[in-house]
Amino acid sequence: MSADNYQAIGIFDSGIGGLTVANAIIQRLPKEKIIYFGDTAHLPYGDKSPDAIRYYSLGIGKFLLDQGVKMIVIACNSASSAAYHVLLEFFKGQCLFVNVVDPLVQYTVKQSYKKVGVIATKATIGSRMYEQKLKEQQPGLEVFSMATPLLVPMIEEGFFKNEMSHNIIRTYLDHPGFRNIDALLLACTHYPLIKNEIREILGPSVDVIDSIDAASAEVERQLTVNHLLSPLAVPPEHRFIVSDYTPSFEATTQLFYQQDLHLEHYSIW
Repeated sequence: MSADNYQAIGIFDSGIGGLTVANAIIQRLPKEKIIYFGDTAHLPYGDKSPDAIRYYSLGIGKFLLDQGVKMIVIACNSASSAAYHVLLEFFKGQCLFVNVVDPLVQYTVKQSYKKVGVIATKATIGSRMYEQKLKEQQPGLEVFSMATPLLVPMIEEGFFKNEMSHNIIRTYLDHPGFRNIDALLLACTHYPLIKNEIREILGPSVDVIDSIDAASAEVERQLTVNHLLSPLAVPPEHRFIVSDYTPSFEATTQLFYQQDLHLEHYSIW
């Protein structure tokens, strides 16, 4: 791989939810330059077929490599589940890759839980990726997975931390399959925004875990091992790109990134 320390980290998601991962990486590695691509023309990936997700992911991967990135972070559970191995095969040796599934799985199995729940989009749950990977590494672990498709549009519209969102979340989590879980895995990069609400519903006996910290730690680990950490002495200028633009996208970014940012519109399709 012919990469150098000064190259950017590419991050992509089906929309703007992956900004939670981008923000965590920037906080952990402030010298790294970020190029974020949100495929807002095709969101949400959670309702798309695996073939469609792979097609979109390959196009975005090529775009990010054309920008000269040293690493691509798949900040989307649906794309991580459907397209990670395809991206590795197509772009073998051209850059480093990090997905958001494996770091969360590895963190979870270290905790020696007996039963965990997983909530995510239809595409992520349909892939059975979390269940398979968790049981490969901890065969005795009981896993209950549920698609929660109402949560992403609810969060993107800003309908959370209120009675409506509380009732929707509780309706999902009241399913008998979640009884006696030790932990709930939030297998979507939108869900950290409702993490506190979920904790209130489940109570202190259940750990609520998202992939953000685990994924950003894996980014740091891979860059360190490959001697690709940035030596920049001044804060870099990041780029945030979307494949379709509306003013509402830019307004909603504050929910996920916690500060104002400017979206560039660039259609690659």
